[in-house]
This record gives sequence, structure tokens and C-alpha cells, in this order.
Amino acid sequence: MKFADIGQQLRAYRMESGMRAEEIAARLGVSRAALYRYEKGEVIKLETIRRLAELLKVSPLSLLGIGIEYFARPAAFQERLRGLEEQADQILLVGGAYCWPLTGEAMEGAVAEAWTQSVPAGPERAAAISQVEQGLGALTSRKRLYAQKRPTIIAVLGEAALRTLLTEGVGAGLPVPEATRARARIAAQQEAEAMAVLMESVPIGLQLGLATGPQPSAPFMVLRGRERAHVVTAPIPADTPPSVSSGVAGITAAEEAVAIHQRVAEAMWRDSIKGAEAAARVRELISASLG
Repeated sequence: MKFADIGQQLRAYRMESGMRAEEIAARLGVSRAALYRYEKGEVIKLETIRRLAELLKVSPLSLLGIGIEYFARPAAFQERLRGLEEQADQILLVGGAYCWPLTGEAMEGAVAEAWTQSVPAGPERAAAISQVEQGLGALTSRKRLYAQKRPTIIAVLGEAALRTLLTEGVGAGLPVPEATRARARIAAQQEAEAMAVLMESVPIGLQLGLATGPQPSAPFMVLRGRERAHVVTAPIPADTPPSVSSGVAGITAAEEAVAIHQRVAEAMWRDSIKGAEAAARVRELISASLG
């Protein structure tokens, strides 16, 4: 067993459960400090894993990274994804409008503003803002990790998803003031232009394509490390606020799942447009959104 991996999964599942660390530790009969040490990779007994799985309402196999992991809470999913990206040497993304680790400060700022502005006034606001800050922390950590590690990224973005992003801006559907929505659209336009520049320049270790024909039926990711590969199905978009549960992401290391998603990704990449052609199409979409 790799206890560091178990610790990462334990932290993500704790966040997914919505239970406080103090509550889990008390029910487990250990100190909060001991629970945090487990999350950092300290040796943990199988019986403790079994009890934790029971408390968190997941299977012990999921905590061991053997079964399929499911996440409905955006912050918990982003934390788990950060752990996978920390081990990955190659990240393959199919579908969606952007690749979060590549996004700039304008995108991150627009997400922070949209999330904060969508929190209603009232006695629950302080707790909700705390959730927002936690979620933003996970997103910032993912970008910082990419800057340090620089794994290879191959991404096939979907034209339909990009068109929606340009029309609605980040945080689509959130109840925010029109000024915030306008800045969210501007940030999306700036991000699309930045992607177009990357498509033209093709920096080392980064390849971006655009699916203009049949669109990906559902986004997915394949993350490959030196010892293991994982598939992430239906990844929760990075701009989904922590308080929203609008889907379920799945994570598995099953070889057959990795293989079939790899084949589909290779086909999507082959059929996507790239380079100057892709950049020109992205700029056409930007111009259409401004009209």
C-alpha cells in the first residue's frame, strides 16, 4: 500500500462527506492531529481504513485506490484531482472549454468574483465564503503545481463548450450582478485568446486541439504517472462553485478503462484541428461572441 496515496484519497473523501475533521477524529477515537497525519501519508492500519470507509460511506477499496471513486462536491473533486496531477507526467484532456492549469490570472479572478458575488446574504454567508476560499485554494494549488512540475499536456477542447464559455463567461448560470457577468465574459475572451496563442506557438510539452466536428459526448481525462494511470470521467468544471452539486465525477485506475479512453482520445486528437487553423477558429468564436 502507498500510504501517501491513501492519505490524499482520505482527505478528498473527508471533504466530499461534508464532515469536519474534528467530528471524524472523535468518532474514530483518535486526535484531529492523528487524522491529519493519516492524510499526509502516515502508516494506517487496515482496520482503521475499514472504519474510516464506514464513516465516510465509501468502500474500503476506494480508499485504497482500487475501486471507482465518486465525487459530487466540487471542492473535494478538485482536491483529489490535485493529488492525481501531482503524480502525473502526462495529462490528456478531452472536452470542455479550457484546461485549468493553463489559465491566467484574469480567469482565476473572474472565478473568485463570480463565486463570491453569488453567495446570498444571511447567517450562512460566512460559512459559504469559507467554502469559496477553500475551493479557490484547491484551484490555485493545481496551477502552482503545474508551474512547478510541468507535465506534458495534450488537450482536445470542444468548440461547443468554448462557444458557451464565451457567451456566458465563467460561472455560467450563477446569480451575479451584471457587472460581474460582464467581467466573467471578458475573462473568458482573454482566456480564449491566450489559448489561440498557445495553439500557434506550440510550446514544448503542450499540445492543444479543437474539436469542430462531432463533439465529445462527455469530457474526460487520462492522467499517467510512472507507475499508474487514472481515468477521470465527467470531471466537474473548475469554475463550478463549492456549494453546487450538479454532477458526479468518477475516478478509476482500471486498465480497461484507461485503454478505451486512451483510444478515444487518440481518435479525437487525430480528427481535431490544430496550430494556426485552430487558433483562427478560436478567434472567429471570440469575434462572434462580441457581436
